[in-house]
Amino acid sequence: MKDFALHDAPVLDELRALAAERILILDGAMGTMIQTLGLSEEDYSANGHIHGPGCRHHTDHPQKGNNDLLVLTKPDAIEEIHYQFAMAGADILETNTFSGTTIAQADYGLEGAIHYLSVAGAQVARRAADRAQATDGKRRFVAGAVGPTNRTASISPDVNDPGFRAVSFDELRRAYGQQMEGLIEGGADIILIETIFDTLNAKAAIFAAFEVFQKIGQRLPLMISGTITDASGRTLSGQTPTAFWHSVSHARPFTVGLNCALGADLMRPHLAELAGVADTLICAYPNAGLPNAFGGYDEAPEQTAAFVGGFACDGLVNVVGGCCGTTPDHIRAIADAVAPYAPRKVPA
Repeated sequence: MKDFALHDAPVLDELRALAAERILILDGAMGTMIQTLGLSEEDYSANGHIHGPGCRHHTDHPQKGNNDLLVLTKPDAIEEIHYQFAMAGADILETNTFSGTTIAQADYGLEGAIHYLSVAGAQVARRAADRAQATDGKRRFVAGAVGPTNRTASISPDVNDPGFRAVSFDELRRAYGQQMEGLIEGGADIILIETIFDTLNAKAAIFAAFEVFQKIGQRLPLMISGTITDASGRTLSGQTPTAFWHSVSHARPFTVGLNCALGADLMRPHLAELAGVADTLICAYPNAGLPNAFGGYDEAPEQTAAFVGGFACDGLVNVVGGCCGTTPDHIRAIADAVAPYAPRKVPA
């Protein structure tokens, strides 16, 4: 990655200045909010005739559950969710593009619509950000959400063939690059590589990001967020938080952190380990506890906020928000809980 000649985008200085003043707030869970809408197959697919600005795409695959597609078929509903999170206190809005790669969208037959999904995803979030700013005068930022895909580059999905890989580094790099180009075209300020369970996937995304930055001639802020999958304190590909940091630190991210899989109480020791080694800002956005037997999340906003407020009280974080199960009420409570505390001091 030859990024040395690249200039930082002006938004990076803007974010650094804000982060020096206070703990920044990320939004909450898009998927949980979409589930409350009770959408039908027709709502998702528009009867199979998917269209948006410059996009006409037909698919015979069922689309219910393909939340990314809603930026084209139900953009007003997605914009309203973004807006609710913004008005609850979020400084940073994540685009609804978690599965917006050719690899992930292959399950829905929508590989050919990736550019349109990415552009529209960023545009919808940008409209909500601008609308919120017009309401209260507070600047919001759009983070282009880049998920891990549904394949892993480090682990075989076939127990009988441990050397097999379902995806290659170059396939991931190309897929991520296509997504990121669309996100930036649509108005994303930040690239957020999130829910990382396999660091090799993340490395492909980082490589792709710098290829795209070379194309546009400037370096956008990068946020990188891993996932500790269980009580072992490791990612799915076997790394501790310390090892994870050393594997991605070359990217000089604006933030590094953890999200998903765990609630804030169980995330804490792993976050503390990461905060102890990383020489950049720390971001944490845990789930609203662990899922119940029906896959729902029962942790109340006040409970989640108390745990996240503890992160802030102990000087562990610079950016906080919520992942699965967190609503605008959770984000509002988290914002209130961390407001009295200074942001974590980055080690020299």
